[in-house]
Amino acid sequence: MRTVDQLSIQDERAFRRVPLYAALKDLVRRDGYVFQVLPRSSARWNHALLLNLTYWGHEGGGDVLETERVPADVIAHAALHHLAARAIRGPARGAPPVRPTSEALFFGESIASAFDAFLVGHLLSAAPRCAFLATQVPAMAAVARDAGASAKRFGALLEAIARDPEGSFESLRELLYDTSLALVAAPDARAAHDALAGAAAHPFGPLLHRYELSSWVLYARAYAARDAHQTRRVGTFDETLRRTGSPLMWLSSALAGEGEHGV
Repeated sequence: MRTVDQLSIQDERAFRRVPLYAALKDLVRRDGYVFQVLPRSSARWNHALLLNLTYWGHEGGGDVLETERVPADVIAHAALHHLAARAIRGPARGAPPVRPTSEALFFGESIASAFDAFLVGHLLSAAPRCAFLATQVPAMAAVARDAGASAKRFGALLEAIARDPEGSFESLRELLYDTSLALVAAPDARAAHDALAGAAAHPFGPLLHRYELSSWVLYARAYAARDAHQTRRVGTFDETLRRTGSPLMWLSSALAGEGEHGV
């Protein structure tokens, strides 16, 4: 187990220019969030990936890392998961963990995953040579190409993300959240295909399969709870993000623990 201060964080110089990054890192520091580092004798990146995809929603677990050297975006991703879980749990300090509903699982995962779009958009102007962009943009391009998007369409999508990182974050978050809910509710493959076909028409549709929606949905089907209060709470947060002109303001408010958006 390692705390954030026991990790060697790569690309952090670039990420210090990203709004909210410092606050997200401070959140996991304050809350004593722990990361699980594989034993050196058996550390493999593919083992870490499998464990993260399979056990990502288990109570009390932190991200599984191959080594103590970790990219800065992993810190942000873990912090956003933790933040969403705290917000959904409610303001009670020291409350025991509760099993999340499908809505809660997808809300946290869509926020953490869509934050990548904000990072890309912001860093394209703030730190265009950073390591994050050097790996993420080609990976995004490959997924978009496999989805049938032309290089011109992908270039236009990148330009749109760079123009409006915050709006891109919210647009992608909505796509991931809505598509996941449609998939988990689908009774068969035909209904699920219809949901995917509808998602493909979204501006961020070419990037949909960059995210592990199958793992999200299978995990929710196996483990998600039924909790009307929790579902209503998530619905309130989701609607707030859709309506506000600044969805990252909700994150800032949650980080600060303010009002109804607090944690």
